[in-house]
Amino acid sequence: MFLLAGLVSVPSTSAATPTMKVHFINVGQGDATYIKMPGGEDVLIDGGRQGQGDEVIAYLKKQKVDDIEIMIATHPDADHLGGLDEVLKAYKVESVYAPKVAHTTDAYANFLKAVKAEKLTIKTAKVGVKLPLKTVTAKFVGPTREYGKTDLNNWSAVLHVTYNKNKFLFTGDAEKASETDMVKAKQTLLADVIKVGHHGAKTSSNADFLKVVKPKYAVISVGKNAYGHPTADVLNRYKPYKATVYRTDQKGNIIFTSTGTKITVATVK
Repeated sequence: MFLLAGLVSVPSTSAATPTMKVHFINVGQGDATYIKMPGGEDVLIDGGRQGQGDEVIAYLKKQKVDDIEIMIATHPDADHLGGLDEVLKAYKVESVYAPKVAHTTDAYANFLKAVKAEKLTIKTAKVGVKLPLKTVTAKFVGPTREYGKTDLNNWSAVLHVTYNKNKFLFTGDAEKASETDMVKAKQTLLADVIKVGHHGAKTSSNADFLKVVKPKYAVISVGKNAYGHPTADVLNRYKPYKATVYRTDQKGNIIFTSTGTKITVATVK
C-alpha cells in the first residue's frame, strides 16, 4: 500500500478578532477621546479647548483616520468642544450628537457655525438614543432629564459602549445630580473602563454611582489646573474597586485595546 503525502487536512485559522481601540488623547485640562470601533467606524467624543483642534487632528491623522462617522460634543463647555470646529473643517463628519442645551461662549458659537457650514443637523444626545454602529451596542445613558440653562455639566452626554463582554462608560462632566438620576433610572452603567467625570472633581464619581459602575480601570483626562483636579477624595473613591487609575497629565495619551473579552492598556507620552 502506498501512502500519498500532503493530503492531511489542516483546519484553517480563523480571522483575527477585530479590536476596539479607545484613545484618551492628552489635551491637558480638557477632554478628547477617539474610538476606532471593531466594525471600522471612527467616533470622536469632544475635542479639547479652543485652538486645540490642530492637536486633535494631528493625532487622528497619525491613527490614519480618513473620516469620522460620529462626533459627540458632550456639553457646551469650551474645554470639551473648543477644538471640534477645526475637526469639522478638516474631516468629513457624517453625524454630530450633542445634548439640547445652548451656551453663549465663542467656542459654542464656533462649533454651531462649523456644523452649519458642513450642512449637518445636530442629533440630540439623551437617554435611550442608540448610535448606528456595527459589532457594538452604544447608547446614551444620560442626560435623563433637563437640568436648567446654567447647570451645563449635568447636561453631559454619557455614552455606554458594550463590545461583547467588555464595557466602557464615557461621562463627560456629569456630576452628582446626573449620576444619581442615571442610577435611579436603572441605566446600564456597569463598566470595565470609566472616563472619570469632570477631570476628577469632587462633585463627580459619587459613591452610589461607582457602586453600580464597578470600574476596573479609571481614566482621568486632566492637565495643570487651579481647581485641584483630580481631588484626593475622588481618587480614594476608586480604591474599594481596586481600579487602576490612569491620568493623562502623568501618562500622556492612554490607549485601551479590547478584543471583546480582554482589555490591554498602553500609554504614549
